Amino acid sequence: MSCLCSCCAASTCGLCSSVASRISSKSARLGYCGLFGLSLVVTWILREVGAPLLEKIPWISSSETHTKAWYQTQAVLRVSMGNFLFFAILALIMIGVKDRNDRRDGWHHGGWIAKMVIWLLLIILMFFLPDIVITIYGDLSKFGAGLFLLVQVIILLDFTHSWNDAWVEKDEQKWYIALLAVSIGCYIAAFAFSGILFIWFNPSGNDCGLNVFFIVMTMVLAFAFAVIALHPTVNGSLLPASVISVYSAYVCYTALSSEPRDYACNGLHHSSAVSVGTLLLGMATTILSVLYSALRAGSSTTFLSPPSSPRPAEKKPLLEGKELEEGKDKNEKEAKSVSYSYTFFHLIFALASMYSAMLLSGWTNSAESSDLIDVGWTSVWVRICTEWVTAALYVWSLVAPLLFPDREF
Repeated sequence: MSCLCSCCAASTCGLCSSVASRISSKSARLGYCGLFGLSLVVTWILREVGAPLLEKIPWISSSETHTKAWYQTQAVLRVSMGNFLFFAILALIMIGVKDRNDRRDGWHHGGWIAKMVIWLLLIILMFFLPDIVITIYGDLSKFGAGLFLLVQVIILLDFTHSWNDAWVEKDEQKWYIALLAVSIGCYIAAFAFSGILFIWFNPSGNDCGLNVFFIVMTMVLAFAFAVIALHPTVNGSLLPASVISVYSAYVCYTALSSEPRDYACNGLHHSSAVSVGTLLLGMATTILSVLYSALRAGSSTTFLSPPSSPRPAEKKPLLEGKELEEGKDKNEKEAKSVSYSYTFFHLIFALASMYSAMLLSGWTNSAESSDLIDVGWTSVWVRICTEWVTAALYVWSLVAPLLFPDREF
């Protein structure tokens, strides 16, 4: 067994060294995404096979009352905490980085072998902590996961408005037609999908008033988005409204599909257990969602532009004549500001670590089967609240300029 572990460790180190040597400055964000994806794979493996190992660790509470799901939750939270600390430390270190001339810019883009070693040591260290520390982290992760969902919603709103503005700025008829076609297509998809939800989650012969309320509310919100956006006094557009409508319908579906397996109104999972393929598909969707949010955050000028970064238009020459000519190269180097906030970028991954832990542990609820992911009433209400917060933020983005005309939004 020890020989096998040594071989695995050596192979892992060799792989990490090979990957690290190929990560350039331009691909740093992809490198962090790959590291985060690796952490999810490690979490998945330990969740599935780590329970018997955790039972043998003396400082992890061993009791006959602890179920397999409890040990799985412990494995998920411990890996998540190590991942969270890694990115949180990087976020703290990168506070105040404004230009590429800062030494810490090299730390952000380089030193990958050292980073991987530190990341691995942090995860291993988490398995030496007492249960009470992990319990506290699990409680804090619920708030961190909620904050991540909020950031995800803000990024989506920023994306829809940027998409709409980009096509409108082209000021050509074909782009206006494309805007209308995409908007109509999204609305047809949103209402058609809502109709399908009625079939799946309102089976005949059952009183499914709660599910009907969720679905009807989703359709009402979609209609309200269009009415508000097209109102003459609102400077809105149909494209963002339609995209948010589709997203709301999708979130409603994920909420309803997270209902307990024995709930009569959950038509998808009422009669059969979830297959391995379905679990893998759900895990892949989660990974893609988290990585997209991080990449989008890393390129968003709305949320991640360093507030005090130097801007070329605001720069004034401090040297004249010959001194300016001699210092030209140096000044150009100093003027190259960072394109996004490194601190916020790493903070996104730290919060995403908490969010993924909540998904894989069922929001630390061990009442459901240990073979299921993101199932339970906690997951349902978190999703529904996310949908309603999305609706509130979108409506606010439309009416805020009317309520506060002197402020820029």
